[in-house]
Amino acid sequence: MLRVFVDSGSSIKQEEKEKYNVEIIPLKILLGDKEYQDGVDLSMEEFYHQLIDNKIFPKTSLPSMVEFEKKINEYTSAGDDVIIITISSKISGTYNFIRLLFEDNNKVTVIDSLTAVGGIRLLVNEINRYRHEITEVIVSKVKSLISRIKVLAIPESLTYLLRGGRLSKVSYAVGTALRINPIISLDEGKVHVDAKKRGIRHSMEYIVNALDELKCDPNYEIIPSYTYKTDNLEKLISMTDPKYHAQMKVYDNLDPAIACHWGPNAFGYIFVKGE
Repeated sequence: MLRVFVDSGSSIKQEEKEKYNVEIIPLKILLGDKEYQDGVDLSMEEFYHQLIDNKIFPKTSLPSMVEFEKKINEYTSAGDDVIIITISSKISGTYNFIRLLFEDNNKVTVIDSLTAVGGIRLLVNEINRYRHEITEVIVSKVKSLISRIKVLAIPESLTYLLRGGRLSKVSYAVGTALRINPIISLDEGKVHVDAKKRGIRHSMEYIVNALDELKCDPNYEIIPSYTYKTDNLEKLISMTDPKYHAQMKVYDNLDPAIACHWGPNAFGYIFVKGE
C-alpha cells in the first residue's frame, strides 16, 4: 500500500485529508510566546486576530516529527511504501530535515516540491491519478510535473514581505510610494518577482494573461488562492476568460505558515504550464 505525507506548507487542511488521501505533518508557528501546530490548534480567526489586530508577526519552524516518524516506520515495517512531499527546500529546511531522518529507509521517498501551497495539491492530485502504478512510476510522474507548476500571486500590502525578510526596505519604500505591486512566483523553488505593475488592476491583468501565454494545461486544475478575504480573488476571476473557470474547483485559503508572509488579502493562481 502507498502512504502519502505532506507538510502543512501544502495548505491542505486537516479536514481535507481523506479527500486527498494524505497525512499532514504540521509546521510549527510561534505567535508571541505561544507555539502552535499549523492547521491543528490555531484557527484562521485567531491567526488573523493576532496578525492584524495585535500586529504580532508569526515565526515558523520545522515540524515535530516524533509522532510521524513512528507512524511512518510502522507503515514501512508492514511493507508499505511512503512518499513525503515537502514545501520547497529553498524557502524551508523541512525537506533536508526529513530527508536525513529517513535516508536509511529505502521504503521512504522524500520529494522536494520546489513549490508550496496549491503547487503541492497539484502534485498530490498527480499521485492520486497514478495510484494504480508502482511507486517508482508515481515518483517519476510527480518529479516530471514539478517544473511545470506556476505560482503567481499578488500581495495587497508589501508590509508582510518586508517583515518576513522577502523584500528590502528600499524596494518597500519605492513600491509603496508608487503603488507598485510585485507579482510573486516560485521559480526553481525560490521566491522571485515575476513582474512589477502599477496598480492592482494591471497586476491582475498580468496573471490573467499568463494563463494564455504559458499555455495553461487544461488537464489540470487551476487553484485560486487567497489570504483572509476573497474580494481581490473574485475580481481576478471575473477578469479571467470563462474558458478557464471549469478548472477552478477549489479555492484555497492559505494556512498560517504561508499566509504570514503574504499578509491579508493576497491572491493569485497556481496552475500547470503547457509542455
